[in-house]
Amino acid sequence: MSGKQIGFVDTTFRDGSQSLWAMGMRSGMMEAMAEDLDKVGFDVIEVPGNSIHFKKLIRDLKENPWDLMRMLASKMPRTPKSCMGSNFNLNPFGTPTPPALGKLFWTLQAEIGAVNRLQLTSNTADQITRVFPTFIPFIKGLGIKVACALSFSISPRHTDESYIEKTKALVALNPDVIYLKDQGGLLTVDRIRTLIPAIVNHAAGIPFELHSHCTTGLAPLVYMEALKLGVTVLHTGVPPLADGSAQPSILSVARNARLLGYTPKVDETLLQSLSGRLHAFAEQDGMPIGRPLPYDCAQYVHQIPGGVISNLKFQLAELHLQHRLQEVIDECVTIHREFGYPIMITPYSQFVGTQAALNVATGERYKVVIDELIRFAQGVFGEDSGYRWMDENLKDRLVNSARAKELSVLDRRPLDDRSIEELRATLAGPGVSDEELLMRTIMQGTREIDAMRAAGAPKRYFTSNMPIVTLLDQLNKQSKVRYVSIQRGSESVVLQRRGASAASIH
Repeated sequence: MSGKQIGFVDTTFRDGSQSLWAMGMRSGMMEAMAEDLDKVGFDVIEVPGNSIHFKKLIRDLKENPWDLMRMLASKMPRTPKSCMGSNFNLNPFGTPTPPALGKLFWTLQAEIGAVNRLQLTSNTADQITRVFPTFIPFIKGLGIKVACALSFSISPRHTDESYIEKTKALVALNPDVIYLKDQGGLLTVDRIRTLIPAIVNHAAGIPFELHSHCTTGLAPLVYMEALKLGVTVLHTGVPPLADGSAQPSILSVARNARLLGYTPKVDETLLQSLSGRLHAFAEQDGMPIGRPLPYDCAQYVHQIPGGVISNLKFQLAELHLQHRLQEVIDECVTIHREFGYPIMITPYSQFVGTQAALNVATGERYKVVIDELIRFAQGVFGEDSGYRWMDENLKDRLVNSARAKELSVLDRRPLDDRSIEELRATLAGPGVSDEELLMRTIMQGTREIDAMRAAGAPKRYFTSNMPIVTLLDQLNKQSKVRYVSIQRGSESVVLQRRGASAASIH
């Protein structure tokens, strides 16, 4: 008799790419895998569907994110698709956008069918009391399910009791799923033995999932212990976008779960094929391969999530400061403590990382302070952020600065409640589509959108399902090869370069 069935949320396209490739997975790779990934049997597949990923796709990959969303909806119709979200603001690292634009963004995602579930981070700011009572009903009204994440952290204020309190508050909002999000890979086998029952026992029967990263090397062990505690849905990735600072490999987790007597609800043979294809894509583009990491005690000191480390390395390299990465990480530890132990997840992990880089680059701590941390000290992000636990001298310095007074004036501005029609007239003009309006909002102009379009069609990736096309693509790169002859039994094909005689088929 088979054991209890185990389901999986696939993170390859979103968190795997963010953690290991600085969100660099191209749409052509996803397109080459999407149809088969849809057949694997995942409970949910994560997709890069929020405004942060849209910005990355447009600015760095020169790809149209709306085209990507339509492609994923078309090629993965069976499996629910999920992405990260938080509120109606499309600009989390700057001046907030009007709520009407955020509502339009998620409405379009629902209409396209690219997003069937939204994953909300619940305990990093006062989202539960200030944002979710309005946001969650709107999202559910679009037919999108809601999964609320309780982000794990280690600090004097993040106790089992604090997680029980937040779980009870979430239950009142009636999410479809509650999950524990270990973005820093900090969970241990001992810690989950009290924490997971504390959350599940107060979740009023709402389904529970577990999401962890392999940054400390412990996540695969934590997942096996979670199964024993009754957890039946785990977040995993397809190698090579697994392990490392990403999620555990679906291949190893499924195998180990089966050995413990559980039944994985996925096609492991098809997954092996998908993993082989993705390895080939990674080799072709020179992308990193996720590998199991040794236990790393340093992760418990700095608590920086895998995705942030990946992007921090990328950004420091652009500034020619990659050799000072360890200094920046050490500075992150100090800033984290001084700001009252905010959970190291978006946006706070980016705030801390950016400020640490500034402190190191300028040679003087807090000589230049980003606006977001001044607002943090003012309490704009709420009590959950940790500002009440801040170093008092630092808080006084920031809240009494000239810039703090300027920001206070800006923050007292009335909510921008303009309609879509009014916003279109201001930001885009008549005749501009909703998709274009939203891209211009996210990119704050048209320059980078124009550059994206000028770059031409996205790169295509060929798989073992297209052997002749793959061969032609490779042949085109070899200037010294004039023809290739392929023979199978009595049938043969000759492929020749242009300028030679036409290809013959016998």
